[in-house]
Amino acid sequence: MPMKLKLTVATALAAAAGLAFAQDLQVVTIATVGPLSGAIAHLGKDYANGVLMAVDDLNAKNLVIGGKKIQFKASVEDDAADPKQGTAVAQKLCDNKVNGVVGHLTSGTSIPASRIYNDCGIPMVVASASNPALMKPGYKTSFRIVADDNIMGVDLAHYAADTLKLKKVAIVDDRTAFGQGVAEVFKKTALAKGMQVVDEQYTNDKATDFMAILTAIKSKSPDAIFYGGVDAQTGPMLRQMDQLAMTNLKYIAGDGVCTKTIVKLAAGAKSLDNVVCALGGSSIEKMPGGQDWKKRYDAKYPGDFQLFSPYSYDATMVLADAMTRANSTDPKVYLPQVGKTDYKGVTARIWFKPNGEIKDPAVTLFMYKDGKQVALN
Repeated sequence: MPMKLKLTVATALAAAAGLAFAQDLQVVTIATVGPLSGAIAHLGKDYANGVLMAVDDLNAKNLVIGGKKIQFKASVEDDAADPKQGTAVAQKLCDNKVNGVVGHLTSGTSIPASRIYNDCGIPMVVASASNPALMKPGYKTSFRIVADDNIMGVDLAHYAADTLKLKKVAIVDDRTAFGQGVAEVFKKTALAKGMQVVDEQYTNDKATDFMAILTAIKSKSPDAIFYGGVDAQTGPMLRQMDQLAMTNLKYIAGDGVCTKTIVKLAAGAKSLDNVVCALGGSSIEKMPGGQDWKKRYDAKYPGDFQLFSPYSYDATMVLADAMTRANSTDPKVYLPQVGKTDYKGVTARIWFKPNGEIKDPAVTLFMYKDGKQVALN
């Protein structure tokens, strides 16, 4: 056979093989939604990083599902922690027919978005949003891999009453679904434990001036302030507590405050030493694969780690695991397998109750000492 003809045949065979490979390659899109703009964009970036890291790890496995080589792709979306924007993003993802969703980061956006994902049949695994109302509708597409506010709020109230021996507390919340929800649980439990709620105040998730609220609270002489909200408001609130000579008060809060950035936002405020906050999961040190995973994360995203990225990583893996067991990336086909998950994740063993809540959730309490976050349990 002439050399030219040999090359032509070889080229044709290579092109055919390439075409067959292209036909056998399936792109699977896992979306993640959180605030990439606004005051808590640092939380959203960390959350998205967890998904991006999981997608890279999944692609390194060269998975074959349904006879096709799978290429995972992350679709990172910004909802600015705004419910209206969150629902618009959810509808966009439904229209784009993504294969699964990790998110949303906040309860205020996850709750309305969950209905949209249910209506279009896309599984959503939540890795941070903790308001119990998220799971109350009973959508078969909704799953959560962290403890809810009913657990965190109760644990914080027990710690305040039993360990800190607090008698009087003032409560402030930011009127978001998360902040209001965890504050209500804390209040109910605190009252049941014999604590006195001496004042209740409200702010919003855009506020920076808390002097009037804090002055009113100071006049009631509480032992502590419970805050339902996030670090973006806690930072200036702690600084203003210093200005009002309120450094003797404990400051108790949920997971939205339990971040690395709070140290920077507090800007040296003495009141940071009085913070006790809860995370609806284990500390990195107590996660099954936490410390090794954190080293890889820090190498890939130096300085970005905050709070939820190990959970968003695991949420992505849960979706991929269900697809693998179902031998399908079609949401309608693999959805039943999500509920049957028994996955050994970085954060914990992940398996679900019939209502989509994780079984045996952990809660970790933290304090801040010398500018560093320290686990209390």
